[in-house]
Amino acid sequence: MVKIGSISLPPFPLLLAPMEDVSDPPFRALCKENGADVVYTEFISSEGLIRNAFKSTQKLDIYQKERPVGIQIFGANLDSMLRSVEIVEASKPNIIDINFGCPVKKVVCKGAGAGILKDIPKMVKLTEAMVKKTKLPVTVKTRLGWDHDSIHIVEVAERLQDVGCAAISIHGRTRAQMYKGDADWSHIANVKNNPRMRIPVFGNGDVNTPEQAKKMRDDFGLDGAMIGRASIGNPWFFNQVKHFLKTGTHLIPPTLNEKVEAARRHLKMAIRWKGENLGVLETRRHYSNYFKGIPNFKPLRTKMVTLDYSTEIFEVFDQIIEEFVVNQAV
Repeated sequence: MVKIGSISLPPFPLLLAPMEDVSDPPFRALCKENGADVVYTEFISSEGLIRNAFKSTQKLDIYQKERPVGIQIFGANLDSMLRSVEIVEASKPNIIDINFGCPVKKVVCKGAGAGILKDIPKMVKLTEAMVKKTKLPVTVKTRLGWDHDSIHIVEVAERLQDVGCAAISIHGRTRAQMYKGDADWSHIANVKNNPRMRIPVFGNGDVNTPEQAKKMRDDFGLDGAMIGRASIGNPWFFNQVKHFLKTGTHLIPPTLNEKVEAARRHLKMAIRWKGENLGVLETRRHYSNYFKGIPNFKPLRTKMVTLDYSTEIFEVFDQIIEEFVVNQAV
């Protein structure tokens, strides 16, 4: 059993990573239904929260069926981060997560996200203050370091633990790498193997097959896996991993009909939550993966990612069933 504060999780839990414009309530619901043990919100700006910006406050929406759920916030200003804790607590999440890993320039240039990896004492001080501010477990998501020459993640993780961090998720790349090259899990294993570490250590980066998840568990000894890009348009990935870890065999993939119905539900939920325009726009990124590997599918995929109205997209879903399911069954 793995514990984040008082939250009990199964052995080697699978966590849905916080992803901007991806980890919204509709997608989190689908991932939860399909085996995700913990889900995290999109990352939320502390500055946006204290200014009551709609784009930030909307991301605080969480639902009972998602639990346990973590709200992730980012920022570099201590006062703003502490004020945002009070706002986040009102949504009653199970976990507050601090983003110390986002490599995007507009975040980093403000000293937030992975930008704080240039100032480890500030990173530790901010974490300590957040822990003291709330009774909720505070977790951290970060990277190996700023660049190859500044990888001190074993020491950093230990210092974060010592000021009260309840768990740490580590992406196996530096900020300089962005998302290029292979994730190096050996440094994450070094954190886990530090005899002083008592909190869960979760690995992140390149967990894109059930085999990779098994390798992270068995060869690197990590406490769990945080899954990001592999889940986009593929919420079934969590159960596929769990099945493989348990049996060593691959779960039968969803049928095309099941994929269409999931995509249809996803779009309907997105529209209910974000409205027609944003619901349509932000669901597009999932379609390529929902329908990956279907022969001669490109024209329909192109239609789905260019249409502006949900009624037209629902018609495409019907067309997929007609052309690829009904006709092929005849």
